[in-house]
Amino acid sequence: MTEKYKKEYTVYRGFKLSLDEPVFTVSVVSRLLHIPIWMLKKLDSEEIVCPCRSVGNDRLYSIEEVSEVKYYWGLMQKRKVKIAGLKVIKELRDKDK
Repeated sequence: MTEKYKKEYTVYRGFKLSLDEPVFTVSVVSRLLHIPIWMLKKLDSEEIVCPCRSVGNDRLYSIEEVSEVKYYWGLMQKRKVKIAGLKVIKELRDKDK
């Protein structure tokens, strides 16, 4: 594991993965969270959740980013929050950090 990834998280059968290490592709996140790929791309383009990019310019999400997507998707589905509302919520959450 490289030095830039500090937080560890046990994933499966003793394998450890940093919480902030980008490893999940957009299609994997889409399947895990039952979110359309176009919505993941929209959240990225609106800078609500900004995954890293691979050498081939593919989006790669960390465990932390997958959790963020799940949080914002829940707000959209359960509370009917629009993209503009998500931006405000993100700004408020970022201020608290």
